[in-house]
Amino acid sequence: MTSQTDWRTSLTSSDRYDNIQAIKDALEKAGVPAANAQKNAFSIESEAYKSSSRDHYEAACRVGPPADSSYTPEETGVPPTVSESPDSRVITIGSYRDCQYIGDGVTAEVYRSQTIALKVIVQTRNIEPHDPFREAKILKLLRKPCIPLLETFRDQEQRFVLAFPYMPFSLESLIAHGPIPKARILKHFKDLFNGLQYIHGQGIIHRDIKPSAILLETLDGPAYLSDFGTAWHPELSTYTEPANQKVLDVGTGPYRAPEALFGDKSYGTAIDMWAAGAMLAECCRTPPRTLFESRPAHEDGNQLGLILSIFKTIGSPTRESWPEAADFKTPPFEMYRTFKGEKWEDILPDFDVDFRDIVISLVNYSSRARASASQILQYKCFSTVDA
Repeated sequence: MTSQTDWRTSLTSSDRYDNIQAIKDALEKAGVPAANAQKNAFSIESEAYKSSSRDHYEAACRVGPPADSSYTPEETGVPPTVSESPDSRVITIGSYRDCQYIGDGVTAEVYRSQTIALKVIVQTRNIEPHDPFREAKILKLLRKPCIPLLETFRDQEQRFVLAFPYMPFSLESLIAHGPIPKARILKHFKDLFNGLQYIHGQGIIHRDIKPSAILLETLDGPAYLSDFGTAWHPELSTYTEPANQKVLDVGTGPYRAPEALFGDKSYGTAIDMWAAGAMLAECCRTPPRTLFESRPAHEDGNQLGLILSIFKTIGSPTRESWPEAADFKTPPFEMYRTFKGEKWEDILPDFDVDFRDIVISLVNYSSRARASASQILQYKCFSTVDA
């Protein structure tokens, strides 16, 4: 029998997703709306994964009434308020009926109406660099593997709404329920790098590459690049953000590139590549976890904490490893205690050699030396992935 300390190693990602689907089906049979059932299924399975044994895990995943007795929500693991939550409200947005709330962000709330996802803009003031109108203009110029924009309209409250195909999964959800099989990592990151090659070829900088921005049609893909709310476009953005005066408050937590942290307003597409490298490292670690530590954006010292985490992990930058930083307004040299950093073999143990080489080529202080998406796609490991 598998010991309690290592029982998770016998649990594959397919096993976990089978359980999530079973929980979701049970919740829907109990009357929970589909969107909430999906969200709560992930939550229930995540809690079950903390169990001390496989038996306890499987028991915690069995959601639904016993066949021969009455039951309470506590007995089944269903949160007592799940069917009464405000998030379960059904509303109409424009011509879309039966819209279920599924999440929110800095400027928007997201709803699902059957096969459509609706991004409703609820905040339009003092939101730079977020710009939903520019986002819509950029998306109309793009094709797959970027998420298709189906339409835009004003709802009954005159709020701006963007409509997309609904995607049931994201790289974020895969990470939360890892480990992720190598084949899926290759497939999803090939889609990501194809997307970055495509937008970078047009001079577009995404500026917020993160797991939740990589949406999945199924667990095996295809993957779509989404969340262009803070993207920079060489024509549509230059009036408010000249190429050498870009906004620095871009990116999310552990995926923010060092040049943005140190005030380089002339940054380019390489900030997306740093984020992609940090994300690849996260997906390949067992269990999946971020390469760098970052406090929530609202906490004091979050930026300094991220800088120190980067320095401690890969070593403090030098004039040799980051030559362009010598021209920054605040050069990062001799400002902090010097950290030697860890060896990549220790940071990423048991890594596929190609994966490690890709991460090393992307998580590089010098944006000039950082690999491009086109260069990454030349790695042999991606040649075996179906288009």
